[in-house]
Amino acid sequence: MNPFTLQEVQCFDAVVREGGFQGAALVLNRSHAAVFAAVAKLEDNLQVALLDRAGYRVTLTDAGRSFYRKAQSLLSEMETLKLHARQLAMGEETHLRVVVGDTCPLNGGLELLSGFFASRPNTRLDLHFETISGPWERLFEDEADLILHWVEKTDGRLEWIDLGKVSFVPVVARDFLPFPLWGSVTPEQMRGLTQCIIRDTARTTQKASYYVVEGAPQCTVGDHLMKKEIILRGMAWGHLPRFMIEDELRSGRLLSIAGEHFPGVEIDLVAARRRDRPHGPVAARLWEHIQTCAQDFGGSLH
Repeated sequence: MNPFTLQEVQCFDAVVREGGFQGAALVLNRSHAAVFAAVAKLEDNLQVALLDRAGYRVTLTDAGRSFYRKAQSLLSEMETLKLHARQLAMGEETHLRVVVGDTCPLNGGLELLSGFFASRPNTRLDLHFETISGPWERLFEDEADLILHWVEKTDGRLEWIDLGKVSFVPVVARDFLPFPLWGSVTPEQMRGLTQCIIRDTARTTQKASYYVVEGAPQCTVGDHLMKKEIILRGMAWGHLPRFMIEDELRSGRLLSIAGEHFPGVEIDLVAARRRDRPHGPVAARLWEHIQTCAQDFGGSLH
């Protein structure tokens, strides 16, 4: 077996992903002949047939499938190395863009950030508040370097640091319900009552609706503080984070209607950033700062 090159492996990978040499040539911005020659040379160097060219479309041989699986690790490591090189080439950032989502306690989030940025006057904090899908949209459209919110942890584009769990409780003001509060409250009982929901600040992505009773009248607000006031005044009902309403639940000013039909929900609050983007030295140190403070942050959720 003779040595082979990374470029040959990349051409082979592109042929498999695109289903042929022409598609691979377009993706790699190379000629069809160049891609064909690179894969042929790879096979010659390995002394193994990786592709079956007998049919209308090229397919992997058994050896080709095995080699392709192993090649993914090499290509992934190469992308990681290139990303690291881009990070090394970056100077200290003049500003960092952070989005605080509606699921993050404002005081806790600001304390977490202020403890870092107070000692870095040369990097400006560009801070934004977004709700529902807004933080994800800013992150995926490269308008944020970091978000404090909840994310889909199965999304391979993201990495995150767990900050704690946030419980959302369906609540009403003391005299809001026109029926006795006993047993499990049903959606039919709540359908005629106004529900307060938060506006989604996402601009282009499909806006999500959580815990909404279909057909119920609604009032919309911009954040949980306004939502809490609306509910306390008996103008509507809705879900609020428990860390915000502990005192009101204890005093009876707010009543939980959690039960079989409105169980409430618990989410993982995280600090999240893109795994597939370079992060400069200040962003890297902020990430380390959050990792160090993550355990203590959970105290602001209770």
